Amino acid sequence: PELNVWDGFFDFGDPNLQTQQLQVNYELPLYKIPALSFLKATYAYSGAFQWQKGSDLNENLVTDTGTYNLGHSIQNSNTHNINSTLNMETLYKTLGLVKKGKQRARGRGRGRSTTPDKAIANKDGETKDPNKLSAGKKAYNTLIDVVTMVKRMQFGYTENNGTFLPGYLPTPGFIGTLKPTVGYTFGAQGNIRDLAARNNWLTDFQDFSQQYTEVHNTSLDYSINVEPLRDLKIDFIGNRTYAENYTENYRVDDDLNYIPLTPNTFGNYNISTALIKTAFKKSDENQSAAFDDFRANRLVIANRLAKEFYGTTPFNTDAEGYPEGFGKNSQRVLLPSFLSAYQGTNPDKVSTGAFRDIPIPNWTLKYTGLMKIPWFKKTFRRFSVQHGYRSNYTINQFRTNLDFKEYDIDLGYSAPENDDAKDQAGNFKSRTLYSNINLEEQFSPLFRLDFEMKNSIKVLAEMKTDRTLSLSFDNNLMTEIQGKEYTLGLGYRFKDLRIRSKLAGPKQIIVSDLNMRADVSVRDNKTIIRYLDLENNQITAGQTVWGVKYTADYAFSKNLTGIFYFDYTFSDFAISTSFPQTSIRSGITLRYNFGN
Repeated sequence: PELNVWDGFFDFGDPNLQTQQLQVNYELPLYKIPALSFLKATYAYSGAFQWQKGSDLNENLVTDTGTYNLGHSIQNSNTHNINSTLNMETLYKTLGLVKKGKQRARGRGRGRSTTPDKAIANKDGETKDPNKLSAGKKAYNTLIDVVTMVKRMQFGYTENNGTFLPGYLPTPGFIGTLKPTVGYTFGAQGNIRDLAARNNWLTDFQDFSQQYTEVHNTSLDYSINVEPLRDLKIDFIGNRTYAENYTENYRVDDDLNYIPLTPNTFGNYNISTALIKTAFKKSDENQSAAFDDFRANRLVIANRLAKEFYGTTPFNTDAEGYPEGFGKNSQRVLLPSFLSAYQGTNPDKVSTGAFRDIPIPNWTLKYTGLMKIPWFKKTFRRFSVQHGYRSNYTINQFRTNLDFKEYDIDLGYSAPENDDAKDQAGNFKSRTLYSNINLEEQFSPLFRLDFEMKNSIKVLAEMKTDRTLSLSFDNNLMTEIQGKEYTLGLGYRFKDLRIRSKLAGPKQIIVSDLNMRADVSVRDNKTIIRYLDLENNQITAGQTVWGVKYTADYAFSKNLTGIFYFDYTFSDFAISTSFPQTSIRSGITLRYNFGN
């Protein structure tokens, strides 16, 4: 037939991509309640849906068994976000926990003082300083400082969920779709696979290979600001993140039933923790007290797991006393033993699971109260002491053990059916496999003294330490990386240094400050591999790095600054296969600012 210019004019064509999104933000009105005026909380929800057209070639796939439509794909996601702030100072004022201030004496005549502010005469002729608090008020104010030391708290929680379903046959309309369910199109995570199969919305191609996917991520963090003393500020910080992906192949049978195939879960995990109990224990290539505890904890954990698993059923033990199915190299035994040893906790009470729910707070600390001491106030312009601690427990990857089989206690030890429930070492197989787990710790810094004297001399003295402990379940080796760093910095400012230069014009003298700074540092780190069942600890990497940095800058004008720098580094490696290295950088930089 002949084509007309109006043919297809009102045809909107085939959709390729369709998306829709819902966003809701809500501020909880708790702060409008007088008793909760210190609390502010917000909640945000976002839901998204997407339909993606499949390839035209897959709409009529011809095989030996017939013609199939592989369909399209749909996916959705939702995000829940809750943030709350507790202004504790507002709460304290509501409760009347306020310090007592200084009172001024007033005369009887129209608000004018009868005596000077510096001294107020009493009836005995004695004078009293009105700016000086009584001993009772000072004690009361000190008590208030202690009770109200928590100044601010913040909490945040984020959860993200999503699904991806391939092989979906329906197409959306011109203005969108509410299939497979209204909730799903706005981000709900209900199970729609069975519903889609029963309604014949999924491909019936038996060799369909695209995977159905679910994603679940959570993140929790908090911070607490504490001031036990007026010049002592401590920030406590904690966090926890969990990420999990679930995948499976599927097929739809002749009765329109959804049949899941090869389900698999994998993900990662991180949480703040504390290793400070073992931070200062001796640990080198010859001896490690925490590692010895790790070895000893294995038998304690194995017996706990066996009693929980077997109950009242008797169980056999090997030559070293380990219960059958829970040997010394079992993943289920090693993980809690490792955590208990380096966290410094009791192996009889430590959780035998891999995950923890409550993040232990880390902290940063800064103290400037020494400036209240007369000698410090007379000698220094500023003087501060700082300290910080960070520690994390990380599972780099966990995944479902597709070879897992439940052990049947009723069948007994010698039953051939139970052989598949054990690995080659005779340990029970775990439902979840872990490649390795890490414990990290940083004193950043362990201490830091930063001060400037009245004569313009600046001094920075700092020490940092760190360690990383990594346990591999593939070869039962533990790697320990230790690091220490010391820094001493000196600075001085020559005020109003005069330099004759043509940069300022003919026969002109430039007057500016010359700032000089020199930092000397040394960092020592080494990597030690420890064998669980062999006395053969080895240093496999490490170095001692010496560094000297010097800079001097002088402002020739408002926009032009000259900088001289010198950087010297020397590295001495811990193993004989690496040679010492020295690097020197030095030069002059002219920096011109074209701004105002």
